[in-house]
Amino acid sequence: MGLTPTRILMENAVAAGTGIGSFNVLHLETAEAIVAGAEAAGLPVILQISQNCATYHGALKPLAAACLAVADGATVPVALHLDHAEDEALVHQALELGFGSVMFDGAALPYSENVAATARVVKHAEPLDVFVEAELGEVGGKDGAHAPGVRTDPFEAADFVLSTGVDALAVAVGSSHAMTSRSAQLDLELIRELKNALDVPLVLHGSSGVPDSMLVAAISAGMTKINVSTHLNGFFTRAVRQMLGDHPDLVDSRKYLSAGRRALAPEAGRLLSLFALTGTTVVEKG
Repeated sequence: MGLTPTRILMENAVAAGTGIGSFNVLHLETAEAIVAGAEAAGLPVILQISQNCATYHGALKPLAAACLAVADGATVPVALHLDHAEDEALVHQALELGFGSVMFDGAALPYSENVAATARVVKHAEPLDVFVEAELGEVGGKDGAHAPGVRTDPFEAADFVLSTGVDALAVAVGSSHAMTSRSAQLDLELIRELKNALDVPLVLHGSSGVPDSMLVAAISAGMTKINVSTHLNGFFTRAVRQMLGDHPDLVDSRKYLSAGRRALAPEAGRLLSLFALTGTTVVEKG
């Protein structure tokens, strides 16, 4: 148990035909809450730190060290992943720090440049057996724009995987980053086509805007790694806002941050349990 290579968690999920949750960490309290939820559910989880989050903290190392410590002490398997890294130097730093996987995001680059940069990342990661994820067909929402029409082409995706040697591919199938409503409709047929065209696991970004039943359907169609950030952040933030509203004189940040941590943990566990379902009718929540 405890800190586990991402590759093992992904291989286990693929073999079982289930999904695995990869949840964004913003600070120590979210890492603790995510792992607490995973322990309550008795399921593995991937903690992920984005390049934006590393920039917020001023460096990758401090939060990475905290996440590695939380993972190491967990009673369930926990992996650490670098999310949406556009800076190759940051990827190299994550490899040195002991991350189990990295996601190089060259989706905004011209196709040939994305292939070349991703291949370089794979070459650096391979000797360390670090799992590499890449993205093809830009997922909407990075600049606040909902772009449901963007799609990954299966033939281009197959060429990309062959040319780069990546271990997993994030694909655009109708989701969008940073959605606060769960109304996105995924292209399930495209997911099936991508699954049939590729020999690597598929990754769904922007999952916060996807309703429960469609997440389960997407996993059944071929998705494996399910990334969630905004949805879980909402549970944390609402609890903090409630605590501060109820106690306007509160100044000890531990008291309201712990409220956020308590609120996030059960939802993290619920999502992990949802992703572990196969062929089950789902009652929507949230």
